[in-house]
Amino acid sequence: MKYLVKLGGAGLESPAILDACVRAIVALVKDGNQVAVVHGGGIQLTRTLEKLGKKSEFVNGLRVTDAETRDAALMVFAGKVNKSLVAALGAVGQPAVGLCGGDGLQFRARKKQSGPDLGYVGEIAASDPRLIEAIWKIHAVPVLCSMALGFDGEYYNINADEMAAACAAACKADALVFLTDVPGVRGANGETMRWLSIDQIAEMAKSGVITGGMLPKLSACRDALLRGVKRVRILPAESAKVLPDLCTSRVSEGTEVMVA
Repeated sequence: MKYLVKLGGAGLESPAILDACVRAIVALVKDGNQVAVVHGGGIQLTRTLEKLGKKSEFVNGLRVTDAETRDAALMVFAGKVNKSLVAALGAVGQPAVGLCGGDGLQFRARKKQSGPDLGYVGEIAASDPRLIEAIWKIHAVPVLCSMALGFDGEYYNINADEMAAACAAACKADALVFLTDVPGVRGANGETMRWLSIDQIAEMAKSGVITGGMLPKLSACRDALLRGVKRVRILPAESAKVLPDLCTSRVSEGTEVMVA
């Protein structure tokens, strides 16, 4: 099977949680699965920007990205975060190849079309999975950061959840799993929803039940399912150990997002 795992937040910040996530990914590979990882790094970028004297601003969960912020994002995402994750996989014996969306012209971006002008924030306009597939052939794990090259020659900051959905669709993944800081999607009563239909997302957003970073995440879930990804699950990174059992056993952690 093909798995796309999106890793961010505590999964990158906490050494113990990162180790659990990495070992779960390696277990999937050892079971004969092809696994690709897309990572975020928003916390790390915010820290770097603070050191540069720049304040971070978000609109509907997306970072406003001027040229200086974009350059910092490229440095943090494609540099420190990406190579640290490659090193973490290598430390447990799993070969990995770190990439950004611009490498090999895998993912081409355009400036985000809808909503307010966010600067160098993009959306994926075209994809080519052949480089990822070539890495799979040598039994390595592709590790992609969420930056992509525009047709205008500029790099664009892509929301990591959107990047994960685009990658999963391009690779025809069987499962897309978001390893997150939260237990799952919370309903109006504050309880974690075990199942969520994509038809419920718009109404929950309109009523304010889902806000902030969960908005682009659920939009990405919806996009992935409509583009042929078979299973999509939001899973707390602390429960990463259940990842190898996701498609073979009943797993109660997190929220399963479904077409209907």
